[in-house]
Amino acid sequence: MFSNRLIRPWHRGQYSNRQNKSLVVNLTSTHPITKIDTRYLSFSIDISVLAGGFWWEGSTGTQQGLGTQRVAPLDLNQSKLDLLVDALGPAYVRVGGSEADKVEYFTSQKPLYEKQHDGLLLSQTMWDNLHHFCQRHDLALIFTLKYGLFERRKQGRWDATEVIDLLKYSQAHQQQIDICELGNELNAYWAFHGFTSQPSAKNLAKDYDTFIQCVRQHSPNSKISGPGSAFWPRIGEAIKPLSNLSAPFLEYLTETLDIVDWHYYPFQSSRSPVKTRAATVNNILSPNSLMDYEKYSRQLEQLRNKYQPSAQLWTGETGSAQCGGQAKLSDRFVSSFWWADQLGRGAKIGQKVMVRQSLIGGDYALINRQTLKPNPDYWISWLWGKLMGEDVFDVQSNDPFVQIYCHSAKKEGKCTLLIINMSAQPKILHCNGFGSKKKRFEITADSLTSKKIRINGIRPKFKNGKVKLSDFPKLSKLNLVSPYSINFWCFTV
Repeated sequence: MFSNRLIRPWHRGQYSNRQNKSLVVNLTSTHPITKIDTRYLSFSIDISVLAGGFWWEGSTGTQQGLGTQRVAPLDLNQSKLDLLVDALGPAYVRVGGSEADKVEYFTSQKPLYEKQHDGLLLSQTMWDNLHHFCQRHDLALIFTLKYGLFERRKQGRWDATEVIDLLKYSQAHQQQIDICELGNELNAYWAFHGFTSQPSAKNLAKDYDTFIQCVRQHSPNSKISGPGSAFWPRIGEAIKPLSNLSAPFLEYLTETLDIVDWHYYPFQSSRSPVKTRAATVNNILSPNSLMDYEKYSRQLEQLRNKYQPSAQLWTGETGSAQCGGQAKLSDRFVSSFWWADQLGRGAKIGQKVMVRQSLIGGDYALINRQTLKPNPDYWISWLWGKLMGEDVFDVQSNDPFVQIYCHSAKKEGKCTLLIINMSAQPKILHCNGFGSKKKRFEITADSLTSKKIRINGIRPKFKNGKVKLSDFPKLSKLNLVSPYSINFWCFTV
C-alpha cells in the first residue's frame, strides 16, 4: 500500500475544486493529428560517460556545467547492458554533452604540445566500439561534433579541420553518423565556459553554415540538427542577449537544417547553482510544471515555420532535472509521471523525436551505471515502445491531474490510451469511440519514492534474457484508474 506520509492529495490554488472522480474521454476522429518518428523514444550516452570525463555520481555541486567526479570510460561490451538496450530499440542514441566541445578526437592532427594533457580523449577503440554498439542494437547515431572553446575575438572563424578528419575516418570505415550537430547548448556557453566563450548569434550562424557545408561534403548521408538551445523552466532561454540565440541564429542562418532541436529539463537538482523550479515531489506532481514544455515547444515551432519550414522539430535532450538529476527522486517512481506525460505531450504537439538524458549514468538515467539495474523510467519507456504506435490522435481530459494521450497501437486496427493519474484518488474513466477494450497495463509502486515498480501487480523481470507483455497478469476490463498510477489501455478499433 501507499505510505500516507508520501502520498497525499493536492489541495492548492486553482486546481483544488477541479478534480473529478468520473471522467469521459471521447475519440471524435480516427484521423491522426500528427505522426512521430519510428525512433521517437530515444536516449543519450553523455560523452563524459563514454570517454571517462567529469560526471554526476558522487558530485554534490558543479564545475563549469559538469560534475566534480571523474568516472571510468563506459564499457559498451557488457552482456547485461546489451540485454537492457535491446529491449528498448529501435532508437536514436545521442552522444553529446558539455565536454563534447573540448574532447580530443583520435583523428586530430594537432601537435602534441597543443593538446589538452588532462582533457578528455575519444580514442579509436571508443569510437569503433560505439559504432558496433549501434549496429547490434539498431541504434541510429546522433553525434555532437566539437565547436571548441575560444575567445570572442576569434568567433566567426571556426576551424573545421578536426571535424573533417573524424568524418573522413568514419566514411572510410563505413561508420554511419545519422545526425550531426555542432556544439552543445551553444546559447549557454557563457554559463558553462565563461563570458568570453559565448558566440554571438550572427557569428554562430556563420560557423554553422560552414559546418553544414562541411558535413554535406564529407558525410553526405548525415542529417544536420541545430541549434540545440537550452531552455529553462519558467524563464525559457533566460538572459538577453546572451542566451536568447534561437531566433536570431535561425534568422541569420543561410544553409538548410534537417532538424530544429532544443534541450529542456523541467526541474533542477540540488547540484544546480541556479534553480527556477526545484525537483521536489510536489513540483513533479503539479500540473503547472507540465505547461512550460508545451509553451517553449510552440515558440520554437513558430521560429521553425518562419526560418526552416522543411525541418522537423525534435527534443534533442531532456531529463527530469538539470545537473545529473535529483538523487532519490529522478531514479524513483515519482519521476515516471513527468516522463510519461512529456512523451505523450511531446508527440501530441508535433515533436518527432524525444531524446532522453540519459540511457546510463546519473540519477536521471534509465539504467543505473554502477549496478546495471533498470530504474522506474526504464519500464515506462519499455511499455511505450511496445504499445504506442506512430499515429497520434486528439483526446482531451477535463481533470488537470489526469493526463490522457492516444496513439495507434503497433498492430493495425488497434489503439492505445496512455492515462496518467497524478492524484491520490481513484478515477472512473468512460471511453467513447475507442472500440473494445482488450488489455490494461497498470504501473504502480509501494510509494512515490520507491525504486521498484509493479506492472499489473508484479515486478517486471527478465527471464531467459527477455521480458514480454504476456509475462504480466491480465487485469479486468473495469474502467478504474488507480491512484498515482500510469496506465496503458489497449483497444481494438
